[in-house]
Amino acid sequence: MKKMLVPTDFSNNSKHALKVAAFIAEKVKGKVEILHANTAVAYAPPLPDYYVPEAYDMTEYYENAAEELYSLKQELVGSGKFDDVKIETVVEEGFLYSTVRRIAEEDRADLIVMGTKGASGATEFFVGSNTEKVIRTSPCPVLAVPENSGEFNPKTVLIPTTLRKGQQVVFKTVAEWQKYFPFDVKVLYLNNPAGFDTNEEIEKAAQQIATEAGLKKVKSFMNGNTFNEENSILQFAERENVDLIVMGTHQRQGLSHLLFGSLTEDMANHSNIPVLSVPI
Repeated sequence: MKKMLVPTDFSNNSKHALKVAAFIAEKVKGKVEILHANTAVAYAPPLPDYYVPEAYDMTEYYENAAEELYSLKQELVGSGKFDDVKIETVVEEGFLYSTVRRIAEEDRADLIVMGTKGASGATEFFVGSNTEKVIRTSPCPVLAVPENSGEFNPKTVLIPTTLRKGQQVVFKTVAEWQKYFPFDVKVLYLNNPAGFDTNEEIEKAAQQIATEAGLKKVKSFMNGNTFNEENSILQFAERENVDLIVMGTHQRQGLSHLLFGSLTEDMANHSNIPVLSVPI
């Protein structure tokens, strides 16, 4: 976990996410790459046969973007808190989620850190948020940072889990983070998706996967019957004063995503607590 990729639109929300990324990078002795995607080009209509060149002149846009990126970088450097963090900036063109995925792959990012305001109602159903789309297509874990989540320094981490084999990568990811943040871990198992016969079997399975991942300070919790898993997770997180929620995602797309959706994406979109999504 050495390289953080941070998409920014220069909003206060994305600036907050950038500070979170810089804090993590300082902890792990890593670097931060700040990415601004010019989405206006992606949405621009095809050029007609005859057009006024000035209407499509993006020189001023890129000059302003470069100035904003320079200001962001200087703000981090000038704070004196991130002296060991190498900071890079880049401007690209295209849809945000596809640009983030491409840059993450090309530059081998270990973590994407994004600010999120969420989406709701018809907007969420038909379009979704940029954060959701990045989670659905990212080659690496994505940390969704809510606008008003405050300082990032997790003391208690929640892993909602199915306890199936694919969840091992989630536990290993949390164990890697625990090397830098000595937090307690709460494992929440809902609705018995793995079909265990007894609570003892559930507890044994949770402890086994945690031990194999090298995870420490783990406590398991079970809820055998809940209709709304998202609300159950959020209520548990608030009750237990959780600072970070970590979930696996199968990154469903197309018809599969439309029919089944993604609990992890919904959590990232609606939670007031930072959510780390881990591709399975």
